[in-house]
Amino acid sequence: MQFPEWLRSLRFSGGDSKSEMDNLKTLLPSLPSSFSLSSLSLSPSSIIGLGALASLTTYWLVTRPRPIQPPCDLQAQSISVQGDQSCRRSALLKDDNLLEFYYEDAKTVYDMFQRGLRIAGNGPCLGFRKPGEPYQWISYTEVAERAQVLGSGLLAKGCKPNPQQYVGIFAQNRPEWVITEMACYTFSMALVPLYDTLGLEAMVHILNLAEISMVICDKEDKAESLLKIKEKGVTTTLSCLVLFNPFSAALLERGRKCGVEILQLSQIMVGSNINATPMTQIFFFFRLLPIRGHRCGSSGYFVIRQEDVSISYLPLAHMFERMIQVSMFCHGARVGFYQGDISLLMDDIKTLKPTFFPVVPRLLNRIYDKILGSVTSPLRRVILHYAVRRKQAELSSGVVRNNSLWDRLIFNKIQASLGGNLRFILTASAPISPTVLSFLRATLGCLIFEGYGQTECTAGCTFSMPGDWSAGHVGAPLPCAMVKLTDIPDMNYYAKNGEGEICIRGHSVFRGYLKDEERTGEALDADGWLHTGDVGQWLPNGTLRIVDRKKHIFKLSQGEYIAPEKIENVYTRCVPVLQVFVHGDSLQSYLIGVVVPDPEVFVNWAKERGVVGSYEELCQNPDVKKAVLEDMTAVAKEAGLKSFEQVKDLYLHPEMFSVSNGLLTPTLKSKRVDLRRVFSEQIAQIMLFLVSIF
Repeated sequence: MQFPEWLRSLRFSGGDSKSEMDNLKTLLPSLPSSFSLSSLSLSPSSIIGLGALASLTTYWLVTRPRPIQPPCDLQAQSISVQGDQSCRRSALLKDDNLLEFYYEDAKTVYDMFQRGLRIAGNGPCLGFRKPGEPYQWISYTEVAERAQVLGSGLLAKGCKPNPQQYVGIFAQNRPEWVITEMACYTFSMALVPLYDTLGLEAMVHILNLAEISMVICDKEDKAESLLKIKEKGVTTTLSCLVLFNPFSAALLERGRKCGVEILQLSQIMVGSNINATPMTQIFFFFRLLPIRGHRCGSSGYFVIRQEDVSISYLPLAHMFERMIQVSMFCHGARVGFYQGDISLLMDDIKTLKPTFFPVVPRLLNRIYDKILGSVTSPLRRVILHYAVRRKQAELSSGVVRNNSLWDRLIFNKIQASLGGNLRFILTASAPISPTVLSFLRATLGCLIFEGYGQTECTAGCTFSMPGDWSAGHVGAPLPCAMVKLTDIPDMNYYAKNGEGEICIRGHSVFRGYLKDEERTGEALDADGWLHTGDVGQWLPNGTLRIVDRKKHIFKLSQGEYIAPEKIENVYTRCVPVLQVFVHGDSLQSYLIGVVVPDPEVFVNWAKERGVVGSYEELCQNPDVKKAVLEDMTAVAKEAGLKSFEQVKDLYLHPEMFSVSNGLLTPTLKSKRVDLRRVFSEQIAQIMLFLVSIF
């Protein structure tokens, strides 16, 4: 066979043959038009060499990394609705009609689990492990059977099979949590999660508002906290506690004295009517899952597969983790639970080897810091950053992989620490630093998506597009929602400039708060738009960037909500404190404060602690600042503030906030935007210092 004929006989398994042949021809040197291979006399060794070169070239063309083909034009990821540039919808939609259901046979959470049951059958569903042991799995069939038995047991204890029947759950993530949830949905009951950081006052409000008579707990200490509330006579409807774990006789007696029946989960399941007819759950609608509507190159729709595994450690009381799990169940995939101890999470991940890793930015920040902290020598640091730049260059061309030379030489240990099987990561709950996101996309060698939303819109309303690996935004609207920006004149944000409060409308938006028309009216306007309180900005490519917060409540990087005014009210109880401004950055996990000491008591207060000076001098004294911080910490702990609600450092300011200096409103409320602006330099210095020590 002549060389030209052999070359023409090559066929490639992927892509267009003509384009592949053109690529190959570009690798050959330019020759005169009169040149003919048939007229060229080659030695056998030359022919073998050319054949080897051609084979290697062909192998490279077939196996070279290929960029992920985005599902739409990445420069136009969203489209204006009816010509209104401030209101946009997904470019994946054909028109302005929003997607309501992704699968016609999965319109409720109950339906979605049943779909997974049909796919997986006796395949693994929920995983758990004991210390030092491998994961054990409960099958989809067994989960469905246990859920029906438990649901029948709830009916036997007096629960009604309708959406107005609320059952409380107060537990960490574990298989029984999901089985309880599915038991409720099987018989059309609604599950109401409780969790520690709510505080007793909030739990009392929820128990009374929903008229909850039964709460299912994991451990005895949680049951004791509920009995404490019952003993005070503030939760009249609470009458039954069901525990996952064994409990003491003392707890049983304590419950009897205050009229609360205490049972173990096995007791309520034994003897239940297993033949009770399930009723399709109609209360808790979930219209669209954030991860499953995107195309991913030639592989078609990028969906969760049956062989995928997710690690469950984020609180199930939050919508983010609930939606992750429902996504997995809908496709017959597996969910493995951590042991309940966050310090053992990395060991759980190494054992489970998840393919899907839902995270909050705080955890990604810790991974980032740990990677950089492990590289001590200057030479290794140079090599690491060079390898990251090379991988980021691939990312910029759309290539995402974990089998490059740099992965094998540099990043394989990092990837192995997360199990070595990660296909994709989803970060949400709070903004993430673009630097951290770009670095981890390079080092982890998997798809990392960022989303934005809130509980009131069923977790997600925007999502980063496959193929767009830029950072600094939260993606474009999902096909189930429209997003628009509205004017905020007080903060100088105007929709005509592509800035304003983020509002959401669509099938995923909630119907309202339970028995609270006033708050519902504040959140939902007459046209059905959910007002988030977040401030966004449309970028030229149609993606959304979060730039500010209209409401005072904000999140830290670990996803914890902060109500600064509540914290400020606590700190003003401190003797030396007159005014305080609590500031938090959603890229950080801690709070800082700007404190104005009380001029009438501050000098004498400091003198009692051995420090003498004028008011202004004391504000600059580091020992005095330390003493004020210690006093504030003591008051915060006494008031029951959580660790993340306490300031970690502060700046002492010698001038009062006032109307005249523009830091207070006429009603003497703090002007938070102006306070951030005035003290931006001090805030930046404190943040820089805290970053160096945390």
